[in-house]
Amino acid sequence: MEKVVCQNPKARRDFFLEEIYEAGIELKGSEVKSLREGKASIKESFALIRGGEVFLINSYIAPYGSANRFNHDPTRDRKLLLHRREINRLIGKTQIRGYTLIPVRIYFKNGRAKVELALAKGKKLHDRREDIKRREAQREMDKVLKKSRM
Repeated sequence: MEKVVCQNPKARRDFFLEEIYEAGIELKGSEVKSLREGKASIKESFALIRGGEVFLINSYIAPYGSANRFNHDPTRDRKLLLHRREINRLIGKTQIRGYTLIPVRIYFKNGRAKVELALAKGKKLHDRREDIKRREAQREMDKVLKKSRM
């Protein structure tokens, strides 16, 4: 019962994802309609904790065509809905050097818009190169196995 609206392609490539959290999003009506059309992007976005609340910064939800003057600001900060104990845990974890909160994907679950947040640590250049080597090696093994089956 999940419909994925958008994903962050940089999330798994540039970060080690330590923990995954599911959060609701506080949206306006025109934003929900635009999300249902799939017009959103979280490529450059991140989450920030301000005053004991979590906000999604720099996410883009396109203006809804039929909303005319009641439309929303496409890049406004959106409040994320998490339990207090999850927020307290995230506050402690993000104060550790190198950790950040990044959105992995936005999706609808049982009719409600959700964000999958990840507590992430940035990869170094050599880590990314290692991932590429591992992927290429796996691709080569799959190719050899496919030829041997024929």
